[in-house]
Amino acid sequence: MITTADFRNGITLDLDGTLYTLVYFQHVKPGKGGAFVRTRLKNLKTGAVIEKTFRAGERVELAVLDKRRMQYLYRDGSNYLFMDLETYEQLPISEEEVGEAAKYLVEGITVEVPLYEGKPVSVEPPVFVDMEVVDTAPGVKGDTASGGSKPATLETGLVVSVPFFVEVGNRLRVDTRTGEYVERVE
Repeated sequence: MITTADFRNGITLDLDGTLYTLVYFQHVKPGKGGAFVRTRLKNLKTGAVIEKTFRAGERVELAVLDKRRMQYLYRDGSNYLFMDLETYEQLPISEEEVGEAAKYLVEGITVEVPLYEGKPVSVEPPVFVDMEVVDTAPGVKGDTASGGSKPATLETGLVVSVPFFVEVGNRLRVDTRTGEYVERVE
């Protein structure tokens, strides 16, 4: 148990059996009435962000997560198979637990998997992932390198907006925080 005075961005809280990551917090001391802490919490299962207010000094449950480095192997039906890089154990993780990270899972990629009480909570891909373009409109002579963009479908099914010079077969670097094209990698 911790109090609101111990809040730090990035800690994980267990509120009524649901895990939340603390994204933002602000201590507020109004002129009249008691102090309180305004927070923004991200649900680890659904990714939904909620706002919640706590009384100053209120005690909340801290969830201790064990983060493991794992390698993504392949998809097996509705599960994704990962291998622990320390013990070499294989761990199936369901689609719900993988969530939005599925768009960035390329075979062989190393990810962080937070475990709570021995069970995977989510999958955290690296900040940048390199993926191959499998479908995009061909570039037309006269299109400029900085003049616009077109949609491109990557090997995981993710669609990103790319410059006109990108072609099928190119490898692109994508930012997993925003889902945007960063650069062409050759």
